[in-house]
Amino acid sequence: MPDARLEVTDALGRRIVPIAKEAFGIGRRETNDLRLAGSEVSRDHAEIVASGTGFLIRDKQSRYGTYVNDDPVPDQRALVHGDRIRLGRSGGAELVFLLADSGPSQDKATTTAIGDLRQIAALLDGLRALGSGRVLDDVLALVLDSAIEVTGAERGFIMLSNPETDDLEFKMARGRRQQPLSGTSFATSRKIPEEVFRTGEPKILADLLDGDLANVHMGTVALGIRNVQCVPLKLVRYVDKQADAVTEERRIGVLYLDSREKGSFLSTSTRGALETLATEAAVAIENARLYRETMEKAKMEQEMRIAAEIQQALLPKGGRVGAYFRLAAASIPCRSIGGDFYDYVDLPGGGFGFALGDVAGKGPPAALLSAMMQGMFAAQAAASDTPCQTIARVNLALYKRGIESRFVTLMYGSLEPDGRLTYCNAGHNPPLVIGRGAVRRLETGGPIVGLFEGATFEEETVVLAPGDWLIVFSDGVSEALSAQGEEYGEARILATAGTYANLQPQGLLQALFADVRAFTKGAPQSDDITALVLQYGPSA
Repeated sequence: MPDARLEVTDALGRRIVPIAKEAFGIGRRETNDLRLAGSEVSRDHAEIVASGTGFLIRDKQSRYGTYVNDDPVPDQRALVHGDRIRLGRSGGAELVFLLADSGPSQDKATTTAIGDLRQIAALLDGLRALGSGRVLDDVLALVLDSAIEVTGAERGFIMLSNPETDDLEFKMARGRRQQPLSGTSFATSRKIPEEVFRTGEPKILADLLDGDLANVHMGTVALGIRNVQCVPLKLVRYVDKQADAVTEERRIGVLYLDSREKGSFLSTSTRGALETLATEAAVAIENARLYRETMEKAKMEQEMRIAAEIQQALLPKGGRVGAYFRLAAASIPCRSIGGDFYDYVDLPGGGFGFALGDVAGKGPPAALLSAMMQGMFAAQAAASDTPCQTIARVNLALYKRGIESRFVTLMYGSLEPDGRLTYCNAGHNPPLVIGRGAVRRLETGGPIVGLFEGATFEEETVVLAPGDWLIVFSDGVSEALSAQGEEYGEARILATAGTYANLQPQGLLQALFADVRAFTKGAPQSDDITALVLQYGPSA
């Protein structure tokens, strides 16, 4: 007697159920061999029994009847390959009776197409409902589960192209019953997916053991796979160019399905349903990917805003007034956060210490090192060491941390009430002392901080007169570029200081920044802009 089975299409999807018993029960009761839900399905609705060399279907006095090819079964009826069975008048499920040694019938193909189209309509509604409001993993899982459900495949995976390299990258694998599969456990050959992605044409291999296919796909055959279907995920766009409609196509990946069963993907309707699903899936996947990128960008921007607020909070207040000086300082990062910093400290002997530094690089790495440098400076400057000793200790501490290619220019000075300014310049732009018609550049010091373990530093003491100005700045000020590529330069700093020398330090600082902005109008800011302005003399 030939092997028999039922092709079942219901709310759970389409599946093949073997008829492995002489009396195969169908109904709502759990003890049935095929349990079906439905308001018109009785607890014990019908049974298929072996009879001689064939099979019969018997109605078990069901309330709403049993139908074969839309004809009611009064008691029992012989079944032939391709018969369509319906339980009840409306039919909560489509059943097709199949014999293993019979060829496909027109009825079976028609029923399969109807089942496929019903499923694909529901699945595409689900994909459209996802839209761009779901994350990528949710969309990938739904696409795979839908494809496996439509085709009856055992497992599937999706590979998406990397926009930068155009290489296919494994994203997700699923098995039947929505079972997640890890990439390590999903062994398969990349040959078929890469070929489909390259050509943009679907590939269906009904039986890898047929003809020369086994030699071409030895790796896949070795895994026990016989049936493979792989379709490209394409984004299709219609563009009007000079009154002609032009189709633009972009491939974003592939959808791969396989099975150990022979020929489960041969149905024409199944192929069409899968290709339709792939088209809709490509749009849903791309929307989800763009949505995720947008959300990640927004999250990063939010984190950068918080980081910028934290960095500004770490800097001391921009203005400071002492008994014998007035000071203003500010930093405008090139990006959300920057690598410039400034700080000041009240020294034990009544002096006032201040520093301004510039970390190599930009963005988050420079900002982290900048914060660390502030901590180092605060720890070292609080002692009674001289500026050169303080910078030597900071240099050693930074060097021992071994942060590759991260160095700092640093200027540290201490001002005494009598006007003595002792400073050490570690590779920084020379600060300018302006007073009584003379300009002095503070250049004494040593190499940039963090470069050499045994670096030595020197210091110098100059005496400020009441009313003298000290301007300390980063290279983001002096090397700011105009739209024509010209540097702002030290001469313009001196000119601005001369023009606004009658202002308070905060006013002079704002005038300097305004002049830099006016000079660089039309050009992007290329570096962090930081300056500290100090005027010596009794406070009013």
